[in-house]
Amino acid sequence: IYADKDYEAECDLLERVFGESGHKVSSVLDLGCGTGAHAVRLAQRGYEVVGVDVSADMLRRARDRAAGEGAPGVRFAEGDVRSIRLGRSFDAVICMFAVLGYQTSDQDVADTLRTIRAHLAVDGPLAFDVWYGPAVEAVGPERRVKVIPTPHGELERQAEARLSPDVHLCTVSYRLTVRSEGQPDRVAEEEHRMRYFFEDELSQSLAAEGMSLVDLRPFPGLEGTPDESSWNVFAVARG
Repeated sequence: IYADKDYEAECDLLERVFGESGHKVSSVLDLGCGTGAHAVRLAQRGYEVVGVDVSADMLRRARDRAAGEGAPGVRFAEGDVRSIRLGRSFDAVICMFAVLGYQTSDQDVADTLRTIRAHLAVDGPLAFDVWYGPAVEAVGPERRVKVIPTPHGELERQAEARLSPDVHLCTVSYRLTVRSEGQPDRVAEEEHRMRYFFEDELSQSLAAEGMSLVDLRPFPGLEGTPDESSWNVFAVARG
């Protein structure tokens, strides 16, 4: 489904953020690392990387990726981004692929930012992407269908969303159908509750944990300033 996601370009962007921070970055904490796509690529570029995820299955895939793609400078730890403490600091922290958006309550967001602050070196950069409130509320819920051909058949993803503007939540219901010739369709359903953010609440939430919002840009293009067409935004903060 996300085969067209350009992780190399995103890591180029992260390195640019590191370089522009005025802070030497050698170690990186990747919170919500998933299967390690960012972590492994950054490790291949010479950074010491620790990836954290709450899913043991994701981490197994991340370790397999690191071993298969040659990334000795990365290690992984199982834990909740709201509460994990590794007992050390890092030169930079990243929280990519809308990880902060999965923290759906004010307390979840505050706890996650507190985890970041506990691990981020003084003046170190924090980089993350989230859904942008003005765009989410302007576009509103709509049904989307994506069809992906695979060597074994066709994968169809249907997505329907509903908004809860009072709590800045977008609930997305997914229906995944795998069609293979000569076999019955296989269907799976799942629901994602995503928090979306406005610039002022990001600034206030970061400030409450001793950090400041430095930049906010449309993602992944990064051209101009976010508007009602910018569903995803990329944020840079300073510890």
